Amino acid sequence: MKTLTYKTNINCSGCVARVTPGLNAVQDVKYWFVDIKNPGKILTVKTLSDDDSGIISAVEKAGFEIHRRDESVDA
Repeated sequence: MKTLTYKTNINCSGCVARVTPGLNAVQDVKYWFVDIKNPGKILTVKTLSDDDSGIISAVEKAGFEIHRRDESVDA
């Protein structure tokens, strides 16, 4: 399983609620969490796939910015 991290502008529980349906629908995503207390509003995703286009698309469709971080690692 891979752990991917992204910087976002998801900054409150209402924002998390808006992105939840899209992220929950992404195939191979097993877990995700947004640290809204972190200044970078970090989205952490555990997934079985190397293809993160569904994650990026889900966040953008919910109206948020998302940028890959370099510290994504295999878990």
